[in-house]
Amino acid sequence: MSKPVVLLAEELSPATIDALGPDFEIRTVDGTDRRALLSAISDADAILVRSATKVDAEAIAAASRLKVVARAGVGLDNVDIKAATEAGVMVVNAPTSNIISAAELTVGHILSLARHIPAAHASLSAGAWKRSSFTGTELFEKTVGIIGLGRIGALITARLQGFGVTVVAYDPYVTPARAQQLGVTLLDLDELLAQSDFVTIHMPKTPETTGMIGAEQFALMKPTAYVVNVARGGLIDEQALYTALTTGEIAGAGLDVFTSEPPKEDGTAFPLLSLPNVVVTPHLGASTDEAQEKAGISVARSVKLALEGDLVPDAVNVAGGVIDPFVRPGIALVEQLGQVFSGLAASALTSLDIEVRGELAAYDVSVYRLAALKGILSKIVSENVSYVNAPLFAEQRGIETRMIVEADSPLYRNITILRGTLSDGSVLTVAGTLAGTRMVPKIVGINGYEIEVPIEQHHVVMRYADRPGIVAIYGQKLGEAGINIAGLFVAQPDASGRALSVLTVDQPVPEEILESMRAAVGADLFRQIEITEA
Repeated sequence: MSKPVVLLAEELSPATIDALGPDFEIRTVDGTDRRALLSAISDADAILVRSATKVDAEAIAAASRLKVVARAGVGLDNVDIKAATEAGVMVVNAPTSNIISAAELTVGHILSLARHIPAAHASLSAGAWKRSSFTGTELFEKTVGIIGLGRIGALITARLQGFGVTVVAYDPYVTPARAQQLGVTLLDLDELLAQSDFVTIHMPKTPETTGMIGAEQFALMKPTAYVVNVARGGLIDEQALYTALTTGEIAGAGLDVFTSEPPKEDGTAFPLLSLPNVVVTPHLGASTDEAQEKAGISVARSVKLALEGDLVPDAVNVAGGVIDPFVRPGIALVEQLGQVFSGLAASALTSLDIEVRGELAAYDVSVYRLAALKGILSKIVSENVSYVNAPLFAEQRGIETRMIVEADSPLYRNITILRGTLSDGSVLTVAGTLAGTRMVPKIVGINGYEIEVPIEQHHVVMRYADRPGIVAIYGQKLGEAGINIAGLFVAQPDASGRALSVLTVDQPVPEEILESMRAAVGADLFRQIEITEA
């Protein structure tokens, strides 16, 4: 059996290749050579790129086996995410690989502005000795305002607190409890700008945040204040910044990112480069050896997960983000429950509720929707079903889905129930849990019957009018065929007097044996279900 092909389109560290391991065939290509790229990607299962290789709709269409595009970095401007999603191709990046580097560069800019380090260096290198020209300011007892208290904002906070500063922040999505935990006071944006001696911005670039620091905001700031942007070009209005710097409205600025990169002579950023009270760097936020290596290793691990059929937390075209460790073990369970559901369904699924009860209600379990759909659809769709395209397949088939999350769970610490309405009007339910300290995946309910069956590869499910001797009947049939019953659970009869048996067998049961068993027990529900590894 041939190994999956992983194509490296740009130079990546040896640690990246080591992280992939021995289970893949590694090939290389110059991603900037378009003809060579289209040829090499045709039979690749995964491609790893940095920023120079363009993985657009044409490249994705040329890749008949492609399952994942991995960008060893944060940005994804060179990847057509829409085309990838439509093709069922996962797109991953390394969103946390550069956060320490970006935080440290931000602190570097703050210190450079406070002590005029670049200008003093240039002056002394030119032969001058002008100590009085570079009198700076201490950070001690100053106020630093952080706009955007996400992961990078939190790292900056931790690093600056050692200087004895007061940290305030503006972030409408952060709770006061979280801010208090970080030692930060939350303010509205205008208050932050008015109080801060240094302002650093760490927001995503969206239509709402583009130009969010402009003329009105600079007018609120102290004339001794500095502003730093190591996040995204365009968050600060560059023309307004130039005016604020040249009129003395603020004292200085540190910039690592620009609206146009590199800044063009006819652009708004270019005049900023020559101002004496501006410190500039050429987009170095992720430019450390450690960040580059982390990015490569991170996406290599994601590629491994993707090609092994696992959920990839850093996939950008999958709903959800980082999966909490408490949630992760249930993903495989829910996917397997989906396979059981599909095996039991007598007609097409029209709507599906994914009900999660118990302690998991305190966590983000939205990934269980993807797992349930993948499990169900993998049994009924001819195309390869992934966590990426499962919602698309469901939408194409008119399957409506709903997540229900409740803390109340009388019988189990956690339980997940798949409840679906079928096209014939019937309702099918399958419930499961992870049992014990070993977290054994078990089916604990089918259509209201209470059972407790560990999920294995081969199961037979049958419902019949309860009467003595039924177990002996199907046991004899399987024994005569040389098929071992590895496990058996018989649920109590329901109000109609019908019982449910769930068998675990050590091999698939031939169709003629199944038909004989069905006739012998008079089953009105009889299914053989094969569970593939989730």
